[in-house]
Order: sequence, then C-alpha cells, then structure tokens
Amino acid sequence: MKRFVKVFIDLDSTTSLNEKVDALKNYLTSSSPSDSMWSVLLLTGRISKKTITSRGIKDLFLIATKYPEWLLDASASNVGDSAETLSLLAQTLGLCRTSGVEAVSHDTSLTTWMEERLPALGRLKDQAEQAALLLSWWRDLDQQEVFILNKLMTGAFRVGVSEKLVVRALAAVFELETDQVAHRLTGSREAGADRFAKLISKEKTSPSFSQPYPFCLANAWGERNEIDFNPLQWCVEWKFDGIRAQIIRREGQTWIWSRGEEDITSGFPDLVEVFEFLPEGTVLDGEIVVVTSTNADALVAPFQELQKRLGRKKVSPAVLKSHPAGFVAYDCIEFGSRDVRSEPLSSRKEFLKKVLEGHFHSRLRFSEVLNIQDLTDLARKREEARNEAAEGLMLKAWSSPYVVGRKTGNWWKHKVDPLTLDAVLIYAQAGSGRRANLYTDYTFALWDQEKNLVPFAKAYSGLDQKEIDELDHWIRRHTKEKFGPVRSVEPHFVFEIGFEGIGKSSRHKSGIAVRFPRILRWRRDKPPTEADTLATANLLMQGLSTPAEVRT
Repeated sequence: MKRFVKVFIDLDSTTSLNEKVDALKNYLTSSSPSDSMWSVLLLTGRISKKTITSRGIKDLFLIATKYPEWLLDASASNVGDSAETLSLLAQTLGLCRTSGVEAVSHDTSLTTWMEERLPALGRLKDQAEQAALLLSWWRDLDQQEVFILNKLMTGAFRVGVSEKLVVRALAAVFELETDQVAHRLTGSREAGADRFAKLISKEKTSPSFSQPYPFCLANAWGERNEIDFNPLQWCVEWKFDGIRAQIIRREGQTWIWSRGEEDITSGFPDLVEVFEFLPEGTVLDGEIVVVTSTNADALVAPFQELQKRLGRKKVSPAVLKSHPAGFVAYDCIEFGSRDVRSEPLSSRKEFLKKVLEGHFHSRLRFSEVLNIQDLTDLARKREEARNEAAEGLMLKAWSSPYVVGRKTGNWWKHKVDPLTLDAVLIYAQAGSGRRANLYTDYTFALWDQEKNLVPFAKAYSGLDQKEIDELDHWIRRHTKEKFGPVRSVEPHFVFEIGFEGIGKSSRHKSGIAVRFPRILRWRRDKPPTEADTLATANLLMQGLSTPAEVRT
C-alpha cells in the first residue's frame, strides 16, 4: 500500500510526462504481480470498488469522534473533497500516524486491502463496528495514506495519468509493443497475479473471444488541415451522434462493446439479432443510433432518444418497439478471424462490403462515402450535416491503419458549429476540488410566454479565470436566496450557451434538453430582457439552424 501511495504522490506532483512514466516504471519493477495488476486497473479507471459512500464515511467519522457535523461540513466546503477533508482532520485530531514515524504493523499489500479488508468493512452491518474498524486502520497510516484509503473505499480514486502513459510504462518495463499491451488491457477488469502474467507475457496470446480492440480515435479538424487538401486522399463520411461501438462475432456468439470498454450486449438485444448473420471472426466498428422506425427509409433519431436505451441491462418490449436500435457500420477490423487493423482503410472498407453484402436490414446502414470535390464542397456538406441527422463530418485517410487512440493525420472530426441560445444566469453553485471556494456551476434560463424565466441548462465551462473571479464576486453580492449549496441570483447577466443538440424532454420544466451545453461568451452587451425564449428553443428543435433565423 505504501508503494501505491508513493506512486500516486509521484504522479500527482509533476506535469512532466517522462517523470510520470519513470514513476510508473519504478513502481512496476518493485511491486508484486497482484499489486501491479490492481494498480493498473485503478490507475486506468477500469475498476472502482465502492465499499461505502462519501456520506457514509462522513457518518462513520462523526460516530467515532463526536465531531460537530456543522464544522465537518464547513471544512469539506472549504477543502472541496470529502476524502481529503477527513484525512486532514485525522491528522489534526491525532487519529493517524505522523508522517515519517515508523508504522507499528507491517505494510499491508494493496491486494489485501482491495480483496479482503475493504470488502470486510462493507459486510459489517453495525455502524459503530464499522467506525471502530475504520479508525483502527487510520491509526497505522499517515495523512496521505488515509486520503488514498478513503478514495479507494468510496470508489472515487482518480489520478492525473492517462492510460497511454500506463501502457507506455508497462511496455518499457517488460519489453513489449505498446499496441500489444493496449489490446490486452481493452475490456479487462480482472485482477490477480495470473492476469498480470498474461498482460506482460512475451508470447503472442489470442484475445478472449469476447474481447474488443482498442478504439481508433479522431482529432478535431482545423484550418491548417485545409492547406494542400486533396479530396482523393480522404474518405469523407457523416459523423452521426450516437455511441461508438464494436460488434464482435466469435465462437458463434455476438458481443457489443462501447468505446468506454463496457460490455453493452444485454442492452441491445435487437442489434444482437440483426448481426446473427456475421461470419465467424468478424469485428465491425461503427455507431449505435436509434432509428425513427423499422421501415426501409428509417432515419437517425436525435441523441436524446438514444439516451432512453442507455444504462439498461434489460430493455422492455415497449422500449424496443418505440426506440429501435440501429447501427452505422464504417470499418472492419477483424475479417475471417484475422486482425486487419494494420491494413489501409481502403482495404478494410472492402472487407466491410464483403461482410455486409446481401444482408439488407432497415436498422443496419453501411456508412456512406461522400463525394467531395474541393474545400468549398467540403464546407457545403458540413453545413448540410444537421439535415442528415449528423453532427458533422469524419475525414479518414484512405491509407490509414486502425491505430490505438489518436494519431495526428489519420482521422479527423469536422463538426458543425454549435447551436446557440442567449440565456440568463439565475442559479449558481460552488465547484469542487480546486474550485470549491468559487461559484462555477451555473444554471441558465429562457423566457416563457408569461415572461417568466424557466431553467433550461446547466454549464460550468467556457469562462476564463478572470471572468470566473469577477462573476463569483458578483454572485456573492447579488444572492436573492439560498437553497443548501445553491444560490439564486438576480436575473442580470446574459450568456451565449452553445450545445450540440436539442430535443424534447418530459423530465425538465422547460420541456427541452440540450446536449453538451457550455458557455461560449459573456453577453455584456445584452440586458436580460433581450435573452432568448422557449419559443426560440422550440423552433431550433424543429430544424432552424440558428436563433437569428427565428428572431426575424
């Protein structure tokens, strides 16, 4: 455990990528295989074992110490993180070991903590017993170790290291190819020394029959890409707003994996049915969407409709009928049980055609390759994206292999400009972590027909630090009411809010829901009376591309 805490501190205390990799390499060469596997899963965010909630660990602390709850809440509000607050209080109150003082007992392995101690705490039903056990652990740990333990208990462990760096360190220490390590990790949530041995084996191993490949990702298109643009070198397709997924057909079964490495097969039984025809040893890459019907001319529905299918382990017949899932296939990365990721996209497209040939289905679409003549044509197609229920274009080099992650120059996403509405700030809430002392989470409203402001979106990104500080100062001086951590403020400031999509919602008072809202700019030139209305938002939902069109 001490080694794990040290590598956390080393990773958290530097922004240098090389220093982070060196810290990981030092850890991996000195820790046991089982601890190394747990560390890999935790550092890459693949596993999160919540033994107790943040509220629960606070309650245990209060039971054990009789500490004033109001003071704990005030401390947490000031620090911004419950686990860190409790670790600092443990240090202040003498409930943990002073840093630098030798521990009484031997260091307990990370594996023992994750597989024995934390589950044992969760199995206790009596809170007094839980509190006593927790404090007995704290007494032999220093403040940083208490902090990490608290994070592990609540399933909130995070560290500033990317999966790419963990893979890089593993590859360097055990003399492996980074792509090989990344593939072996994809979809894996299994701990243990045996699993680690497979991960670092120098022998070529076949993936589990249900295992996906690491996803190839795109960079954002920019003006620099337009220099020497040759349309013949690029496969241009619509970028649909769904969820990225791989369809895997092996061992006579079909699996569906999301880009987040979640097995979502059970949530899409209608797609499993569609892909029963796939030949053995086939893996397709594409986008899961909801289609408007099961007819041949079915269109892609807005993302809000797909959200009604997400997060469900079992889908009711009614939802299957009202929100049928479709799949837009645009790549084939395993063909005839052969990994074809190293072959150019032009070849992989031919494999995809062969796989899908003769298997028409209204909910299965071969991604259309658009005919682009020049940059003007590209811009025109991009502007037409929303008419095609797309959020922009994808540009993929015909010569590109299917790489792990992002490789500049291979794949680009060229999204349409966001939809926008000018809205009034009406609520504010303090942020978390480093922003715990600043009001950075904002709620915005639009005018209804009765001239009332109705909340329609929350956003917390888009302002620079100077604007955040200025707005925080204003919020504190112009608060009308307080509702717990939320402040109601005078309707004074207008902000331009950008978002990717808009749809109907029965869960919101406004009747609408927007996708990925963020602040584009502070409209200091507008009084609140000139902010947009719900009527404007509804017209946007009907297909007009900008608020300016509906105001005229």
